[in-house]
This record gives sequence, structure tokens and C-alpha cells, in this order.
Amino acid sequence: MTLMLASVTGPAEAEIAIAGGADLIDLKDPLRGAFGALPVAVVSETVKIIAGRRPVSAVAGDIPMEPAALFEAASRMAETGVDYVKIGFQPGETLAACIEALAPLTAKVRLVAAFFADQDPLDFTALSLLARHGFKAAMLDTAEKGAGRLMTHLGIADLARFVEACHEASLLSGLAGALETPDIARLLLLQPGFLGFRGALCQAGRRTAGIDPEAVKIVRDLIPREAASSEFGMGPKVDWRLLAARGYAAPSEKTGETDRVFVHDLVMPVAIGAYDFERGHTQRVRFNIDVDIRRASTQAEDMRDVFSYDLIVDAIKLILSRGHVALVETLAEQIAAALLAHGSVVAIKVRVEKLDVIEGCVGIEIQRERSAAAAARVPIFSGFSSG
Repeated sequence: MTLMLASVTGPAEAEIAIAGGADLIDLKDPLRGAFGALPVAVVSETVKIIAGRRPVSAVAGDIPMEPAALFEAASRMAETGVDYVKIGFQPGETLAACIEALAPLTAKVRLVAAFFADQDPLDFTALSLLARHGFKAAMLDTAEKGAGRLMTHLGIADLARFVEACHEASLLSGLAGALETPDIARLLLLQPGFLGFRGALCQAGRRTAGIDPEAVKIVRDLIPREAASSEFGMGPKVDWRLLAARGYAAPSEKTGETDRVFVHDLVMPVAIGAYDFERGHTQRVRFNIDVDIRRASTQAEDMRDVFSYDLIVDAIKLILSRGHVALVETLAEQIAAALLAHGSVVAIKVRVEKLDVIEGCVGIEIQRERSAAAAARVPIFSGFSSG
């Protein structure tokens, strides 16, 4: 279950986000950078107007990695009555001291640690440290919004490892950072606790512009409204059409005409092979994948109406990130099973070829169809489930 976080600048935008179905309201000043804090008075007023209709978070500000300064900024924001305070962290010598200094605040407010994918690599040991000091969640964001999206800086396998590491540390996980609508279905496969948006909700995609109700609706429609966690006080809401984005199908869904989405001649280094001499290094493997999907009842207008080829590539990358695969047959079956779990997929052809074995290629081609049993609610890529 993944929730939608909308970053807003005050009461007016908060009302638009709530009306559009956002699960979490986040307060920040986009004119002051990625983690610019709003005035305390604006945050307090917004919390009062929201009046418990949604959980509210606020960023503490772009604060240097100095324990006393971070504690003061976070304390000031906690006094506004928000449910969560988000603190931006950078890896370094003072990280542990900063986390420890903030621990006393966990008695009055939930703390969220944010790390930046476009800065120094994240030390995953920090997640267990956060958990030990009472933090509730950890998230990845980007510091320079004009320098690329989150997925520009980290691949799908790295993001999967972050979400899983949060899960292992009993932290809610979040992903944000100039996310665009094509990113949503891809990131939902990882099942983070929440996805955070600002620019994608704004007029013309400009994060410093105002919130656009139609843009909010598009993002909301791309994130299935499943039965939400009692952690956030949200009631159960299920939209079977939208659950297809996360690999579910409606019980009454009917087959009909199909379209084909494909990825051809994708060559990747793969740890594969049953022989001893094939272990400890990678080989070139070529993938050709054809996916037959149910044709939409209306003409495709935006990402709500399509099955993206990115989902095919991400499926391969996630499966390869698990480690060595002995047989091409196993790899082909895993790819087919992962994609057939998606609610809109009817049939699939997977061709996997090893290119370094002979002067030519060897491999396997399989064809599989979605069974009636699989049409019931089967999660896609369940091996990467976390939150």
C-alpha cells in the first residue's frame, strides 16, 4: 500500500490537494529550494484549517548538519501541531550526532529523515540508527530539482534496496524528487510507504507555480486507493481499474482486443550459468520481450491509459538484482511470471539469449498466457514488497 504525499505552500493549496485525494499534506516553500521551510505561522494556520482531515508534515528547512541547529529548527516546526517533521540529512561525520540530538523530539512528533540521491551515497547503516533513536520514516529526495529526477540518479534496483532496507529497519519508506507521472507505475512496484510530489502537481510541471487540480487528479488516479493503513487514519477505498497499476485485476474484468508493448534487443550484463566457470562474472544476455495487453476502451491520453515499456525493463533489472541465475529457462520464467501478474497483461513472449557462449547465440523463447486464477488479485513483483 502506497500513499500519495502532496507538497503545498499553505491553506489554499492544501484544500486543492485534499479535494484531489492526496493522502498526506506536506508543507514547504518551493521558492527556497528542495527543503525550504514555510513560516511557522503559515504552517500553524494550515494545520488548523486541515483540522485532522489529513496527516500533515512540514520540512524543518535547509539546515546545516549541526546538531543544535537541526534540533532548534525541528523543535520550532513541531510546535505548529504537525504530525510529522521532515529533516534533511547529508552523510558525514556529524550524521550520527545529529540523529541522536533529535531523538528527544520523538516523544512529541514523528520524525522523517530525508536523504538526497543527487548528493553523497547513502550509508544504509544510518537507517538502523534512525530506528534506534525513534524516527518514524526515511525517504529519498533530490536536492537540485533542475538536475534530474530521482530515477536519473538511482536505478530501480538501488531504490528497491532502499525500500527493503527501510522495511528491515521498521521505518516507513518514501520516494520523492522531481517525480513525473511515468515514474509512478515503476515506483509502485517497489511498494514504498509513500510517493511525494510537487512539480507533477503544478501548472506546466513547474514546482514554483501553483497547484493544478487536474494535475493532482492525474497523479491521484495513478496511485491505487487501496485500504489505507490505520497508521494514517484513512478509511478503505478500492478502485479496481486503478489497481492495475500495481498488478491487480478486477474480478469481473473481461478480455478483448489486445495491443502489444515490446522491448527488443536489450543487451545487459547478467550473472548467469550453471557451470562453475560461469560464476563470479557476468555475460552478455539479450532480451526480447513482447507483452500483449488489453486494449483500453478509450484513446490513450496520459499515463493513466498505458502500460509502459519501462515496466518491462524494470522487471528485468529487479530480477537480475537478486543475484546469480543458473539457467536461462529460470530467468525467462521469472520475467514472464512478474509481468503476467500485472492486471492488464494477457500474454507474453520472452526470448533470452546468451551471447558469449558460441559464435552466435543460445537461449530460450517461451510464451505464456495469463490464467483465470491469476486474474484474481495477484501482486506484481511480490518478492520486492516492503514498506
